[in-house]
Amino acid sequence: MPDLDPRGVRLGIDPGDARIGVASCDPSGILATPVETVPRGEGDLDRIAALVEELGAVLVYVGLPRSLSGNEGPAAGKVRAFAADLAARVAPLPLRLVDERMSTVTAEAVLRDRGKKGKKRRAVVDQAAAVVILQGAIDTERTLGRPAGELVVQGEGTL
Repeated sequence: MPDLDPRGVRLGIDPGDARIGVASCDPSGILATPVETVPRGEGDLDRIAALVEELGAVLVYVGLPRSLSGNEGPAAGKVRAFAADLAARVAPLPLRLVDERMSTVTAEAVLRDRGKKGKKRRAVVDQAAAVVILQGAIDTERTLGRPAGELVVQGEGTL
């Protein structure tokens, strides 16, 4: 695992147009939990970089939206640009894109099952989606013995 410390906190990021959900996992990479929702816009990369430092993250996973067929559309292009900018901001920390198909739908269903409604659910759905993204990535790590997803190389994909 050249770009993954076998122990250490990982962050999961669910970038949306209005908000960015952030989740983290324990240093053993077993359980993902919500951290916060960062408003999209000026200072968002700074806040995520601060969380990386505060939590001592060794790796960042960013959810990449794909269609059910696996194709990438305009939303994926926006996320790739965001991920490249974030990778430059948190370098030399590795940042990887992971398939996030159905993460928001899954998060919505979990929150609904837990009785979260309306405004309360909207306030935390981004964090819950980040948890789904990160949990899938760390589960894949354990199964494959290597990081999930695709490494973002600094400087690629910026607009």
